[in-house]
Amino acid sequence: MNNYQHILLAADFSEHGETVAQKAHYLATKYNAKLSVIHIVDYLPITDAAYGPVIPFDLDLNEELMNTAKKRLADMAKKLSIPADRQFLEMGSTAIEIVETAEEQHADLIVVGSHGRHGLALLLGSTANGVLHHAKCDVLAVRLQGG
Repeated sequence: MNNYQHILLAADFSEHGETVAQKAHYLATKYNAKLSVIHIVDYLPITDAAYGPVIPFDLDLNEELMNTAKKRLADMAKKLSIPADRQFLEMGSTAIEIVETAEEQHADLIVVGSHGRHGLALLLGSTANGVLHHAKCDVLAVRLQGG
């Protein structure tokens, strides 16, 4: 088995995100691998049938979310010594964007946080589950407490 060469950290900025980030950093150090980080901002369409498909301030809200996420991503990347060219910020479906970026960047391991799910949440799935089932590389789901 070959060592990992490029690890993609899927950052969600949750209260337990630091645990996932430290695990990814540890593995990158252990395998002397490149470490990249991605954060996905969910697209938030605001609709009202009376006004058509999208209310204009929707663009401002999404832009503000992206700007805030960009700052948080840069702060996290700085702590982990991840250069700007390996920091990715996308808007869209979380699992799909993570998998597509992993393929584009030739990552051979994706590190993502995972809460234990039960009942309806288990049926609907989660980001970790979506990444696990669609990724063409290895996926490490770091178990998070309190989920």
